[in-house]
Amino acid sequence: MKPIRLTRHAVEQCGERGANAREVCYAVEQGSREPAKHGRILCRYNFPHNALWQGNHYAIKQVAPVIKEEPEETVVVTVYTFFF
Repeated sequence: MKPIRLTRHAVEQCGERGANAREVCYAVEQGSREPAKHGRILCRYNFPHNALWQGNHYAIKQVAPVIKEEPEETVVVTVYTFFF
């Protein structure tokens, strides 16, 4: 597998949206994939959460990085999270 690189924007979004680089890489490697805008790919992976996020309790945290496949690396452009 190619190396995974997070852009500065993706790292910032991780912090704002409650994810970390380890979860993002796992979602890229093991998550489901679907087409996204501009030829990119959205990956999704559901992690058990069972904790509070912004004052509410959630059982699942879905980490959804948007990636662009380059010849030598996989670039994470941004990261979304969904709690449910």
